[in-house]
Amino acid sequence: MRQPSLRVSHFWPGRRPGQERRNRDATAGPSRDHHRGRTRNRGGRGAGHRRARGSVVLGDLLEAEGEAVAAAIRAAGGQAVFVRTDISKAADCARLAAAAVERFGKLDALICCAAILQGATLQAEALDEAVFDRVLSINLKGTFLTVKAALPHLRRADKGVILLMGSEAGTKIPSSSLAYGSSKGGVHGLAMTLEGQLAPHGIRVNDVCPSSIATPMRIENLVDRARAAGKDPEAARAQAIQDAGDPTGVANILAFLASPEADYVRGTIFTR
Repeated sequence: MRQPSLRVSHFWPGRRPGQERRNRDATAGPSRDHHRGRTRNRGGRGAGHRRARGSVVLGDLLEAEGEAVAAAIRAAGGQAVFVRTDISKAADCARLAAAAVERFGKLDALICCAAILQGATLQAEALDEAVFDRVLSINLKGTFLTVKAALPHLRRADKGVILLMGSEAGTKIPSSSLAYGSSKGGVHGLAMTLEGQLAPHGIRVNDVCPSSIATPMRIENLVDRARAAGKDPEAARAQAIQDAGDPTGVANILAFLASPEADYVRGTIFTR
């Protein structure tokens, strides 16, 4: 069995297992492939950290939550390192990838889950240019910079894996935010283009597009939309928690896709 590695900003190192709201990723692998390493950008709040196991490097701006996730992975028997990372900065992404390789010796898988959602419900003429730039800087440019930093290491892996977190919004349905929808549409296009470029080099790229998942970012988005519509925000919060999908379901999909068992999976995966 090949020895896996790690990913950055969603990096899997050494081994790969079988106000501004941020949905971060964490990197970890399924128990069936516990020997592999990976890296993830952002790991404290979203779906990624729910299945983090094995050898993982996590990147996020939120240090307390990132360190807590890394500690939880170690307590469960895995290996995890947290690196404070701003994925809109190329130097931070490079440092994250380097940390994965330095700690675990290689990089097998990268999961890019970091995102923010701002400007919900605003028409184009009311959306500030700075907000639009900020969202694309994190969601789209940050994904590109993370992939760029990880690629030299993934090219040396045995069948490296890149998983980009897209969204149903911006690919199949409109988003409540022009900036967010544009950024996720861009991530979708980035994944398709990377897939064509990297397949000849043995690197698999998948674009994972969840629907309504009960992450803090999604719940607060629904609360904001209710408030803007003059509805009870707390009632909207309760309804969102009841109706939205469990982030663990998406984490299970990410864990599978990062494993060798997913070698025949191609393209975009839409989840609940």
